[in-house]
Amino acid sequence: MTAVLPDGLRLRRAHPQDLDDVMWLEQVSFPTDAWSASQMSGELHSPHGYYVVIETIDEGTAPTVVGYAGLSSLPGNPVADVQTIAVAAEHRGKGLGRVLFTELLDEARRRGVHEVFLEVRADNPVAQAMYTAAGFEQIAVRPRYYQPDGVDAWVMRAELVPDATRPGPIGQEALDDRG
Repeated sequence: MTAVLPDGLRLRRAHPQDLDDVMWLEQVSFPTDAWSASQMSGELHSPHGYYVVIETIDEGTAPTVVGYAGLSSLPGNPVADVQTIAVAAEHRGKGLGRVLFTELLDEARRRGVHEVFLEVRADNPVAQAMYTAAGFEQIAVRPRYYQPDGVDAWVMRAELVPDATRPGPIGQEALDDRG
């Protein structure tokens, strides 16, 4: 999968210091079922997690986080879970979700993961289409998973071909800096 980031934005690894920005976006993106700050902090601090953000890089203004995503995978485990993906409303439709998702899948491959799982709201056809296009298939339904809305979750799964040598955008930056 190839995903291109529009000009004026950059993808980078998330840091615990991003918590406030990520939580702001979490709460506006998922107003009824947002994660708590303590849950998100735990994710950003977890040695098993891989969180990335997309932020603005406009001259003369402080960077603003406009998207984030996270993956969880225990060392040596051939299975990973996409934890979350969110893009600010004013930046949707520009491929940012695909950039975030592609980076998570690239990281899963670098970790030697063979299977990736995720849950997606049954009432989110845009995300479902992105996941299906990436080779994910619906394998189950979790009734009323998203609370308090009572919306079902589709459980989706994809098989990956691991590739520990494949740099994603973040890995490529490190390679470019060496030389």
